[in-house]
Amino acid sequence: MIMKKRMKITRGGQISIPATIRHRWGTSMVVIEDNGDRLVVRPAPADPIAAAEGALAEFGRIDLAGMRARAREDERRAEGRRGE
Repeated sequence: MIMKKRMKITRGGQISIPATIRHRWGTSMVVIEDNGDRLVVRPAPADPIAAAEGALAEFGRIDLAGMRARAREDERRAEGRRGE
């Protein structure tokens, strides 16, 4: 199924994803890729660490809480660098 929608970008840089599309993909998170001549919007897991858990199982027990804490700290540091 191919669906095209023309959407307006607000002054704040936001777009609205129609409910039918959001429900079809069942996610509240997306990834936007800038491929030079086009933007690609793909659904993304709301919790990428939990989504990767199965793929990482071969490495043994994984500390998901620790991974989340490190990811939050990395985000805080990145936000701090943006404000400098």
